[in-house]
Amino acid sequence: MKSENKLAGLGIFTAISASLCCITPVLALLAGTSGFASAFSWLDPFSPYLIGLTVLVLGFAWFQKLKPKKQIDCNCETREKSSFIQTKTFLGIVTVFAGLMLAFPTYSHIFFPKANKQTIITEQANIHTAEFTINGMTCSGCEEHVNNEVNKLTGIIKTTVSYEIGNAIVKFDKTKTNIQELEKAIAKTGYSVTYKKELK
Repeated sequence: MKSENKLAGLGIFTAISASLCCITPVLALLAGTSGFASAFSWLDPFSPYLIGLTVLVLGFAWFQKLKPKKQIDCNCETREKSSFIQTKTFLGIVTVFAGLMLAFPTYSHIFFPKANKQTIITEQANIHTAEFTINGMTCSGCEEHVNNEVNKLTGIIKTTVSYEIGNAIVKFDKTKTNIQELEKAIAKTGYSVTYKKELK
């Protein structure tokens, strides 16, 4: 029974580790410490292995739990009732929690507020679009974290952030903000950023 509990614990640990790079931006948002967001982005290359390990560990825990127990013929008294952490219900809860943790990168963006900014454009000539290269983003939560920081600046018209491409394209009013301010806002998230070019 103790081995099953250890397997359940290991399953939770590997599931959280697999999505930690996407959990930290949300924790950073809640804690108000933006720079902490990219702290675990180095774990991203190991994510597929951690997911596989989680599935194997929990699969083995379920195998242990469901395999037929050897029947012993004796006139023993009824065995003590198992504690809750040794039940199928507990293992089921652990499995669901692990599943939610593994799927976290797909829904992490919902924790970030949507930017509803209205920028009054005075002159079209003041509108510029800049592209930045960003290293360290691993999921949609990372994209939303960058969006959130950039949209705190005044004069932002539109931001498009992609963790797959590793960039951010920002349309802004140059009379209200500039490239340096944009770069600084992105760097606040903890990701590595460099100004790439101005787009037409």
